[in-house]
Amino acid sequence: MNIAKVSLFVLLSLPLARLGQQIAVELHTPGTALGADPGEAVVRFLGEWTLILLLATLCVSSIARLSARPRLVVLRRTVGLFAFAYSCLHLLAYAGFLAGFSWSELVGDLTLRPYIMVGMAAFAMLLPLAVTSTRNWQLRLGGNWRRLHRLIYPAALFGVVHLAWLTKDGYGEVAAYGAVLALLFAERAYSWRTRQAPVGA
Repeated sequence: MNIAKVSLFVLLSLPLARLGQQIAVELHTPGTALGADPGEAVVRFLGEWTLILLLATLCVSSIARLSARPRLVVLRRTVGLFAFAYSCLHLLAYAGFLAGFSWSELVGDLTLRPYIMVGMAAFAMLLPLAVTSTRNWQLRLGGNWRRLHRLIYPAALFGVVHLAWLTKDGYGEVAAYGAVLALLFAERAYSWRTRQAPVGA
């Protein structure tokens, strides 16, 4: 599993490497890599990868159950922590590029823009999951650990709503993410209904 974890770490880092390359090109030749609004493009990129990795985190448990390979669930923590890291970068990019690190601008957006409220709510749900992701926390919380980590469900749902709310046209991606999330929820509902032993969340 160590080789698998290292390979997964490299794979999940590739989007950031790609973004770094695009930013380097943009700095050298403005308007060529990130479009007319580079700041918004960076924020959008990081936000979408946050959502992709949240769905991937949920997929790990489903794949482990459906393939009867419960050991695969050990990869879930790595994917989940990457999702949180991308969400932190997404929030930082928004605060810097779109709000100019202005406290009044941030507060104004949080109180006046519903999609920002939903996005911040999703981030607030992910924060305790990242903090308590270690084995030590799992032992300290006992059965409450699994209940706490079910926050990933509303966090992923809020992520889809956040994206849908800020999308101005072309809802194909939003529909695809929503469909994947619906399938993941359906798989869990079936698993719980048939009383299969849970693998992850």
